[in-house]
Amino acid sequence: MRATHRAEAGDGKLAEEDGITESAGDAPPAGGSRPRRRRPRARTVLLGALALLVGAVLLTAGAGYWAYQHYTGRVQRIPQTFPTDAPVPAASKGGRNFLLVGLDSRSEVPTTGSDAKGRLWTYGDQRSDAMMLVHIPDDHSAAYVVSLPRDSWVDVPGRGKAKLNAAFSWGGPPLLIDTVQRLTDVRVDHFAVIDWNGFRKLTDAVGGVDVIMSDGERRHLNGEQALDYVGERKNLPNGDFDRTHRQQNYLRTVLEKVMGSASLTDPAGLKRTLDIFTETVSVDERFGDGEMRELVWNMRSVRAGDMTFMNAPVKGTGTERGQSVVHLDRARCAALWKAFKDDTVEDYVNTHPIDRLRPATN
Repeated sequence: MRATHRAEAGDGKLAEEDGITESAGDAPPAGGSRPRRRRPRARTVLLGALALLVGAVLLTAGAGYWAYQHYTGRVQRIPQTFPTDAPVPAASKGGRNFLLVGLDSRSEVPTTGSDAKGRLWTYGDQRSDAMMLVHIPDDHSAAYVVSLPRDSWVDVPGRGKAKLNAAFSWGGPPLLIDTVQRLTDVRVDHFAVIDWNGFRKLTDAVGGVDVIMSDGERRHLNGEQALDYVGERKNLPNGDFDRTHRQQNYLRTVLEKVMGSASLTDPAGLKRTLDIFTETVSVDERFGDGEMRELVWNMRSVRAGDMTFMNAPVKGTGTERGQSVVHLDRARCAALWKAFKDDTVEDYVNTHPIDRLRPATN
């Protein structure tokens, strides 16, 4: 299997470059720990969408009702995920919306999934390095994945203007969800997150991935190499926009591999992969077993080819307070978020120009 892509990175230091500056007003809350030094290779990409589509693998593989219950029941829930005392947008007219996050964590131990040994969030110590807003329509026929650039210059409640990825660093899942909901006026129904430890582990669990590099060469990547691939920050023509497409391409590639015939004819290998899902991905506490199983069943026929990956509409890039930032296109974004709220994303995709991940080539 082959897939095509383009992309770039924009990692950088936690402080000024990411809009997270620490002053007297930014000090950690009492009892909190000071930020640790950034782990140089701590890069990740969002793979929470895999958890949302794992049912397609389970049911197609004939794993049966036991696995159907077993794996949804083992997913780790995050307590107090959603903001309190914050405005909540009206629910979409159909379908559900998920905020999927990949963490650039500096923890030496896993912080997400049932295998977590460290804290998911510590003030100033993790960044949401990849963020995707996903809409699953009411008929469960597809999934629409919109990457939100980490450097988007937005209003962070209580903090003023900053890069979007600063929200998680300052306030964990509640502040990030509040920021995204105010930005889009789209209600986030559920939240899923994976850290770089889980990303690497999941990649190795599926036997690595094959990607086509910018020079046309096809390469097989293990978990550590895949981290380098999605965290590339140089020599990509369209900067961070290409980087998000790399993230999307990687996600699609893993989906295709897990859902492919080779995986489905290897029950032992499939079980190992599903075990890794539950060990590495965490979801919000409202996402109960019953709702998860219903979603799993309803999406049993969805495959990677039914997913549309795109970047949020942008005007361009600029500089704010000495930082490189991305300026979202408010008018075009408003039309996209309205499609999320009206459950008409398919119509939007068919009638609007979008920065879309190109179809995979075989």
